[in-house]
Amino acid sequence: METQKKQIAMIGGGSWATALVKILTDNGHKLNWWIREEDIIENIQRHGRNPRYLSSVDFDPSNLNISNDLRRVINSSDIIVFCVPSAFLKSVLDDLPKDALRGKTIVSAIKGIIPEINLIIGEFFNQEYSVSFQDFIVVCGPSHAEEVAQEKLTYLTVSSQNNTIAQEFCEILNSRYIKTSTSDDIFGTEYSAVLKNIYAIATGIAKGLGFGDNFTSVLISNALQETKRFIDTVHPIDRDLTNSVYLGDLLVTAYSQFSRNRTFGMMIGSGYSVKSAQLEMNMIAEGYYASYCIHQIKKNYTVDMPITEAVYNILYERISPHVEFRILCDKLS
Repeated sequence: METQKKQIAMIGGGSWATALVKILTDNGHKLNWWIREEDIIENIQRHGRNPRYLSSVDFDPSNLNISNDLRRVINSSDIIVFCVPSAFLKSVLDDLPKDALRGKTIVSAIKGIIPEINLIIGEFFNQEYSVSFQDFIVVCGPSHAEEVAQEKLTYLTVSSQNNTIAQEFCEILNSRYIKTSTSDDIFGTEYSAVLKNIYAIATGIAKGLGFGDNFTSVLISNALQETKRFIDTVHPIDRDLTNSVYLGDLLVTAYSQFSRNRTFGMMIGSGYSVKSAQLEMNMIAEGYYASYCIHQIKKNYTVDMPITEAVYNILYERISPHVEFRILCDKLS
């Protein structure tokens, strides 16, 4: 297959979608780009910039076919990259025919889980749109869109049960500032990306409560152990959680100033209510939805997850962060 001749679509207009469009267009690919908001479309077409996200990134509009007609964008593309918040994915696809993705390569750049039905993205496309796992790819970090925009060296993992399409998508992404590797662990990488957002909220709460780096390092160490217990139970295969797609993504999300989940957690730890913190943030904190979904999923398994439960209790049961973390401290080692 000649990947240069493949038509690529980007679904989403947020920061990570914008960063991925930069990578792809820098590599010489012309894109079909679906964005819901007319004002963003007009601004990119006129000025070559996304006015809301990564506005420092310049695009050549001649390399972009931008539209808010989802069917047209998907029908005219071979590789579809989905990069919308997981909480909105179902509503974005509401009017899409169930066979619209047939024969296409589906790429998830979504680091979340579908609320209410508690499915990771691969499971959702497989069950709702009959997308074979052989046609499905997950792109994971560690990566922050802001650093990609600055062309700082970033390592991405492309996961698929079909190594051929994984290698081909790596070739599409590779550049002087993007290095890629492959994995066949689509379930582990997806669940790890979901969980790390919850743990980033936890580290943010700890920061807001006044805990220091000593405690944070223990919290993250325990978070990695918790991740291993969960994904080894849900999808038991041989995997090394010290690889960058697991540990690296956890670290950057827990520590970075760019982490929206950490920022959200800091606000909660500092005394904001959940609703006021959500209103003040300009972007979605995926870990908020993830903590509820994982809480529901783990009811089907016997897995010890004290950090996840602490975050769930704070966000959904409205237990005081001070009280919940006092209890959590006795469970960490």
